[in-house]
Amino acid sequence: MSFPTDIEIAQKAVIRPIADIAAKLNIAFDDLELYGKYKAKLPLTLIDEEKIKKAKLILVT
Repeated sequence: MSFPTDIEIAQKAVIRPIADIAAKLNIAFDDLELYGKYKAKLPLTLIDEEKIKKAKLILVT
């Protein structure tokens, strides 16, 4: 049994514009900090305050 390579997986991926994904999640376009058509940053104000308090940051190098 062989597994697909990373490049094969990437080539099969269907990339959707981040604005379309944000719209489906009811995130206003003005809240997006766009980095091209396919990625963006969101303000932390969109995340529930309780979830932020319980979150843990793990850095891996």
